[in-house]
Amino acid sequence: DLARGPFFGFNRPGAEVSWGMVASFWLQGMMAGHKNAYDCIRAFSETDLTEDLGHFDVPTLIVHGDDDQIVPIQASAFLSSKLVKNATLKVYPGAPHGLTDTHKESTNADLLAFVSV
Repeated sequence: DLARGPFFGFNRPGAEVSWGMVASFWLQGMMAGHKNAYDCIRAFSETDLTEDLGHFDVPTLIVHGDDDQIVPIQASAFLSSKLVKNATLKVYPGAPHGLTDTHKESTNADLLAFVSV
C-alpha cells in the first residue's frame, strides 16, 4: 500500500516502517472521505498548472525529496523552479514524497528561515 511503501520510502532496502506515520496517513484519508479524496487527486493529476506557475509574483520555496517515488523530482520541482519567478528550490537528499513527516525538523527549519528573510 501507499503509506507502507513509496509515500514515506518504507519500501527502500533497510527502511524501518513507522506505524505511527502509516496510521496517521490512513486517518487523514478517512477524515477527507473517499469522494473528496478522489476528487482532489483527480483535480491535481488531470489539471495542467504550468501556465499558472508563470504568474507567481512572490518569493516561493519549493521543497522536494530526490527519492520521491510518487512525483519524480525531474517532472516537478526542477521544472517548477524554472517557471516560478523568485523561486528557491530546496532538495532533500534521499527524502521521499512524505518528507514533511520523515524530515520534519529540516523542512520546518528551512521554511522558518525562508519566511524570516
